[in-house]
Amino acid sequence: MHVKNKIFWITRTAMLIALLVVMQIATAPLGNTLVTGSIVNLLLIVSVMTCGLASGLSVGAVSPIMARFFGIGPLWSLIPFIIAGNTVLVFVWHFLGNKKTEQAYAAEITALIYAAIAKFLVLYIGIVRIMVPIFLGLPEQQAKVISAMFSLPQLVTAFVGGALAFALLPSLRKAIGERQE
Repeated sequence: MHVKNKIFWITRTAMLIALLVVMQIATAPLGNTLVTGSIVNLLLIVSVMTCGLASGLSVGAVSPIMARFFGIGPLWSLIPFIIAGNTVLVFVWHFLGNKKTEQAYAAEITALIYAAIAKFLVLYIGIVRIMVPIFLGLPEQQAKVISAMFSLPQLVTAFVGGALAFALLPSLRKAIGERQE
């Protein structure tokens, strides 16, 4: 990678991380996981689709850690699972959404569906089925709240974030000067 390209990559990735953290903080008072989660997923997808795999993975790893530092994230013990869910989402979008076909939109719709389901499954199995009942030993009410947060709402926010990304990506690519296929 050329020095100029490295600088652009670092700058774009840092801007996406900053935007993600600002949006998490701004939407936290709403107490609405659907809004915050959808925005997080949107920004994860935008980062991988406009800046590349390394950017998407970086944003996905930093997001839950920064949220926790700002007091709006989950328990520390859940962060590896959230990073894993973000990683799966980013990988699916990278490998399926970037397919160069005659129907580029079909590739992105496929990525949207598979990524949402894959992220949901990682979070649901990892947190709801393994961490909460086996390892955390939480009071029943807290276990119910965490399990509820990491079940169906995760599927919904991944779909909503993907749909928003699908709608915004053509304009974003045009604005940053990417060639449209």
